[in-house]
Amino acid sequence: MKTTPAAVGTDRAPAAKEAFYQTKRFRQNIPLFVMLIPGVLYYLIFRYLPMGGLVIAFKNYNFRDGIWSSPWVGLKYFEILFQSNVTLQIIWNTLNLSVLSLIFGFPAPIIIAIALNEVRKSWLKRWIQTIIYLPHFLSWVIVAGIILTLFSIDGGTINKLLGQWGMEPVPFLYRSNSWIAIFIGSGMWKEMGFSAIIYLAAISGIDPSLYESAGMDGAGKLRQIWHITLPGIRPTIILLLILGMGRLMEVGFDQVYNLQNPTVLQKAEVISTYVYKVGLQQAQFGLTTAMGLFESFVGLVLVLSANALARKFDQGLF
Repeated sequence: MKTTPAAVGTDRAPAAKEAFYQTKRFRQNIPLFVMLIPGVLYYLIFRYLPMGGLVIAFKNYNFRDGIWSSPWVGLKYFEILFQSNVTLQIIWNTLNLSVLSLIFGFPAPIIIAIALNEVRKSWLKRWIQTIIYLPHFLSWVIVAGIILTLFSIDGGTINKLLGQWGMEPVPFLYRSNSWIAIFIGSGMWKEMGFSAIIYLAAISGIDPSLYESAGMDGAGKLRQIWHITLPGIRPTIILLLILGMGRLMEVGFDQVYNLQNPTVLQKAEVISTYVYKVGLQQAQFGLTTAMGLFESFVGLVLVLSANALARKFDQGLF
């Protein structure tokens, strides 16, 4: 059966119309694409281009030969990492602090967001939000100074109170268990308020009529939270959990470096501080690059695993 010119023209019309609308939509969105350029350039320059330097993990890098001309050493640095008790302890410390931070720190902003959502006085809600958001904007140098003022064995506020009550001073910052507790607590205090913003935004998207219907059916606040609020923000929770799993091997350098001391170094030395001390101060670039590559690989595996688990509940990120 032959196709007539009229039929061909009819077939081309929808395609031409769709192309016209796509071009029009693209032109309308040009300002948005322009706004996207700085973000794209940031990731290209500071995230993707530096990946070329990962080759240092497989080379005996020196300044004279540069990255590409330095001699290859294969997996030498990885063998050193996994045969050394020191680096294995550092990896364990990093994982230990990260897991504890995730266990105690991840639910905290969810609880705060739900609690704030139940505050009906707007002035009180704004006042509380200002107080709990403020620590996020303090540097870890300032926070470490506050912690030292509170927990120092010599002149610390808490130990002064203990002395007034006839008790012996407690070296909070010089015992491994208490140092870890202070580390986790300070991280939660600094970030949980600001992290709650995302959950508050998610809660605001829940239909208020659901709460009204539940209230008419006799559901109390706890049941409304359990059956309406938590399911409503579940996609946000899973998304942030997946992203948090990707950072499980990353312990913030600023926090650890400002809080650690030689007494608790056995438990407080993590990958980020090890890379700084050994890589930058001792110029062992190949060894610390191998450590960083291992950290990134573990993070990738954790993200993919968490996402695969989330997809079983139809909540996967990708």
